[in-house]
Amino acid sequence: MLHNGTFDRAYRNDGRAALLNARFAHSGAIEVIKAVYREIGKVAMVSSFGADSVVLLRLIAQVDRNAPVLFVDTEMLFDETLEYQVRVADMLGLTNVHVIKAGNTDFHDPAGTLHETDPNACCSLRKTAPLQKALSHYDGWISGRKRHQSGTRARLNMFEVEDNTPRIKVNPLALWSAQDTARFMKDTQLPRHPLVAKGYPSIGCAPCTTPVAEGEDPRAGRWRETEKEECGIHFVNGKMVRTGDTT
Repeated sequence: MLHNGTFDRAYRNDGRAALLNARFAHSGAIEVIKAVYREIGKVAMVSSFGADSVVLLRLIAQVDRNAPVLFVDTEMLFDETLEYQVRVADMLGLTNVHVIKAGNTDFHDPAGTLHETDPNACCSLRKTAPLQKALSHYDGWISGRKRHQSGTRARLNMFEVEDNTPRIKVNPLALWSAQDTARFMKDTQLPRHPLVAKGYPSIGCAPCTTPVAEGEDPRAGRWRETEKEECGIHFVNGKMVRTGDTT
């Protein structure tokens, strides 16, 4: 539950996000990113270093290579993701990447099987909780979510207030299509995550990500055969809701 002061800030930021959405409705991603650092305060980018994360990372590097980038290592990621993270950060000259880990997984998930019995709890333990702790030091954060990625993101705005916090979340690529992303990567010759070529258009933790067949939704391989669509778990009005992933 939000304390009074935090609630007031969240309420003010809600109106602020609406104004920013109106101001930058027809702006490009770079212009949005510059505005974030100019107008919101202390801001971090959150990146999974997943399938097409390199696009937003490249744009961030163009604006400020020393901008904080938070990467959550759930300790269940593909080896390819860990290698790709190092490669991309070095290639783009990113100098302020923070690797975030939960630190208490041995106690809460000693066998490493929580994802099999309660994937929501596993995501909360390994990703959501440590990320929220890291973000507590920031006024806002940038994600690479896009409207086309899943039904839960279809009405995604570029600026929004994060549930139960006063932070502003920014989605500079919200309006980008899959074609926009592919075109940008081709034009800039950015390297894709190596698992994309193996049928993984959306990449999370290894135990919960499977290849996607031709014609399937790109995120069909995430938590396959479950109702789960997103990794983030928050409470709104006392009810658990799934909110946006960072990829």
